[in-house]
Amino acid sequence: MIAAASFIEAASARGFGLYTGVPCSYLTPFINHVINSRELRYVGAVNEGDAVAVAAGAELGGLPSIVMFQNSGLGNAVNPLTSLTWTFRLPVLIIVTWRGEPGAAADEPQHELMGRITPQLLELMGIAWEPFPSAAEAIAPALDRACEYMRRESRPYALVMSKGAVEPTELEARTPQALRRRHGGEMASERIARATRRRMLGAVQMALRTDDIVVATTGYTGRELWALDDRPCQLYMVGSMGCAASFGLGLAIARPDKRVIVLDGDGAMLMRLGAFATLGTERPPNLLHILLDNGMHESTGGQATVSRNVDFCALAAAAGYPRVIVTSDPDELREHVDWRAAGLRLVHVPICPGVPDNLPRPATAPAEVAARLRQHLGPRPALPA
Repeated sequence: MIAAASFIEAASARGFGLYTGVPCSYLTPFINHVINSRELRYVGAVNEGDAVAVAAGAELGGLPSIVMFQNSGLGNAVNPLTSLTWTFRLPVLIIVTWRGEPGAAADEPQHELMGRITPQLLELMGIAWEPFPSAAEAIAPALDRACEYMRRESRPYALVMSKGAVEPTELEARTPQALRRRHGGEMASERIARATRRRMLGAVQMALRTDDIVVATTGYTGRELWALDDRPCQLYMVGSMGCAASFGLGLAIARPDKRVIVLDGDGAMLMRLGAFATLGTERPPNLLHILLDNGMHESTGGQATVSRNVDFCALAAAAGYPRVIVTSDPDELREHVDWRAAGLRLVHVPICPGVPDNLPRPATAPAEVAARLRQHLGPRPALPA
């Protein structure tokens, strides 16, 4: 195990001045140290592919950069790694975590396959790699090998990080700025978060009816929903960050006899913001989109998202959502869930950060949750010609 400062100081001595990426719990010490630093710049990207593009642009501009993300998001980075950095010969240093590493401690089910194929995927893309240094004396040689390769080949180089490689580093300022929304070019009154995610999820569950189906985004949202009350009508997404809304759209189209409630998160929504346009075009009358916004990637270390500067309601309205609502009150949220009028709606819900102590993980495997929901849905009704 090494100190984040040891690696970052060695990287700074070799010219690296910009860090960008998407949080992973393995990377929290790195990201926190960079954010805490006044000499370094951290750009929080909404997805891994964008992070690669940011780093590539900075490198072309003369600022050597490091891009960081977990291997479950490596797929999102495949396109720029094969068509941007390769095509333009832009060398960036990649730190990719090895979730689901074979032979290591058990991990979440969404990391199993990517854990097995991470090295082969890097090699298939022509990216040279080595294990991330696990001892202080190994840092300089690893960086020297990476820098020499990138100078010689003008290609990216990857360091694959195992769990526990870096000592913890606390973030000096965890609380995100107050959420502000823009309307018509003017700053609207601030919507102050008043309740935690747990209270809001409890309000949703109180209003559910027998024909409701709930799709909960990956991370703490699904875990807290399961801990509150596990129900056959609930599906807890794992991995596939940002895909809850699109998944819910497909489900709503296939089952117009059910109402689909998507419980989304600000970080996940930002990662797949284009889903707004698809949902706004399709306008499924049986889909309720609830966006829980705490302004941070809470399940991967607490780093702030850029949601404080984003008017989700204005975006949804511009994309075609017939109705958009903001509420920070659990009772109001329960009323919105209880309201049965047809029509696509977005309910933007600012929430307070915070996670219950000893929050359990769902005891049911994802495939079993899907099979249970399939059985709960029953046969698909005959649709009119």
